[in-house]
Amino acid sequence: MKNLVLIVDDAELNRELLKDILRDEYYVAEAKSGREAVEALQKFHEEISVVLLDLVMPQMDGFGVLEFMHKKEFLGKIPVLVISGETSVSAEKRCFEYGVSDFIKKPFDTTLVKKRVDNITRLFQYQNRLEATVEKQTATLRRQYKLLQQQAEKLRLRNESITDILGTVVEYRNLESGQHIMRVRGFTRILAKELMKSYPEYGLTEQKIETIAGASALHDIGKIAIPDNILLKPAKLTPQEYEYMKSHTVRGAEILKNINDVWDEEYKQAAYEICRHHHERYDGRGYPDGLAGEEIPISAQLVSVADVYDALVSPRVYKGAYAKEEAFQMILTGQCGTFSPKLLKCLRSVKKEFEAFADENGEKRDDGSI
Repeated sequence: MKNLVLIVDDAELNRELLKDILRDEYYVAEAKSGREAVEALQKFHEEISVVLLDLVMPQMDGFGVLEFMHKKEFLGKIPVLVISGETSVSAEKRCFEYGVSDFIKKPFDTTLVKKRVDNITRLFQYQNRLEATVEKQTATLRRQYKLLQQQAEKLRLRNESITDILGTVVEYRNLESGQHIMRVRGFTRILAKELMKSYPEYGLTEQKIETIAGASALHDIGKIAIPDNILLKPAKLTPQEYEYMKSHTVRGAEILKNINDVWDEEYKQAAYEICRHHHERYDGRGYPDGLAGEEIPISAQLVSVADVYDALVSPRVYKGAYAKEEAFQMILTGQCGTFSPKLLKCLRSVKKEFEAFADENGEKRDDGSI
C-alpha cells in the first residue's frame, strides 16, 4: 500500500517536480499555503506519512505550520522534510528545534529528495510500529500485573483465613476471647509502622508489615499440644508445669514446619520466627533458644510486645485486666521482660494509638463496660 505525502509549497513548479519523483511510490496531496496545509493535517493526519514543507509562503509560512503541528503533537508521528530557499543558519536551527527530520535547500536534487523521503518514511514507520508494539506489550503487562495483584490479594486473604482458623482453635482451648488474635495483629501493625518510620535499617515495608501482622495469629499455635490441666490451670504453675508450658514455642514451630503447600515461603518463615521466638528476651534470658538483642527476629520482637500488652490489658483465667497506663509502665520498666530500646521508644510514640485500639476492641464485661 502506498504512503501519503503532503507537499506544501506556494510554487506550483516545485510541487510538480516533487510529484513527478514521488507519484510512482507514493500518493501525493498538495497544499499551496500554510493554511491549506493545516486544513489537510487536521483532516488526514492519521494517513499522512511525511510532509515536504516550504518555509516562505503567503498567509501562513512554514513556521506557522510547524507551530500548529507542535501544538497538536503531530511532529512525533509525522516526519517533516523542509525544502526551502531560506538558507540562513537561524532558520535551519529553528526548524530543527521544532523537530523536523531533515532540511534541504533549494534548488534541490530530485534523486536526493526521493532517497531522503524513502529513508524518513521507513524510519518513522518502524518507529510507529515499535511504539504500537510497546503500547500493546505495556497493556498486556498491566493486565498481567493486575492479575498478579488479584492473585496476591487472594493468597493474602487465604493466608489470613487459615491463620485465623488455627489461631481461633488455640484461643478456644485457652479459654481466651476470639478477639485476642485480632488485637495482637492490630498492635503489631501499629508498632511495626512506627518502627518502619523511625528505624529504616530494619528494612520493613508495608508488605512485610502485613505479613508479620498476619502471621502473628499463629504465635501460640503450639498451645494445641499443651494438656488442659496445665493450659487451663487457674493457679500458679509448678516449675515442672511451667517448663512444659514453655515448650509451646518449640512445639508450635514444629507444627508450622510440617505444614506444606499452604503458605508462601515468606509468610511461613515469619510465622515460624514468631511462633518460636516471641518469648525470647532482649537480654538473652528468654526461651526457647536464649537469643539476645538483634539475634531475635524483628517479627518476633514486634509480636512479643503486642502480645504482652494485650495480655496485660485483657482479663485471663488467672488474673484480671490491668489499667492501660499501668500496663504501659510495666512494659517500659521491664516487669514483663526485656525489650529492645528501639521498640520501647516506638511504643512510647504510639501509646495513644495502642490505647485507642484497645478501647475500640477491648473485651466487654457483663455490664457492657470494657
